[in-house]
Amino acid sequence: MVPDLRPEALGDHVDRLYRAAWALCGNREDAEDLVQETYAKVLAKPRWLDQDDELAYLLRTLRNVFISSLRTKDRRPQTVGMDAEEEDRLRSDAPSTAEVVSSREVFTAISELPEEFRDVVVAVDVAGLSYAEAADALKIKQGTVMSRLSRGAGTVGGSADVSGAGLDAEMLDRGA
Repeated sequence: MVPDLRPEALGDHVDRLYRAAWALCGNREDAEDLVQETYAKVLAKPRWLDQDDELAYLLRTLRNVFISSLRTKDRRPQTVGMDAEEEDRLRSDAPSTAEVVSSREVFTAISELPEEFRDVVVAVDVAGLSYAEAADALKIKQGTVMSRLSRGAGTVGGSADVSGAGLDAEMLDRGA
């Protein structure tokens, strides 16, 4: 008869597995994750052992899970740090806090528009469609697009401080 791996006895081996995992990984956090993944794999389905040695089986499983994690890590793209010059350039291109807040106000105002105006404002001013493309996409006439855009943009311009919001500046002109 082949003995089964008893889930209630697995707790007896946590300390040894943890020390082995720490030796494999080199740091405490990764070792904890490795032991947890090992137990998750072992407990996922019933196991039967060829011999009566649970610890040896668990150590083999730990090693296999560790090797699988290394292979997975090797397949993932590696991140490369940026030099200081690149970081400064990206920071200078980032919007200011005032622009971000203003953009949020504009998008909140757009979301509060009635549906027929909101759809046109989003299609033309946010997505950048032409009047003809927006009319085709929304299945309405081009004149209706221009009318709804004018009324919708006027409502948005009146309810939010849109200076520096980063949206199409023509939106404000049409709404005024």
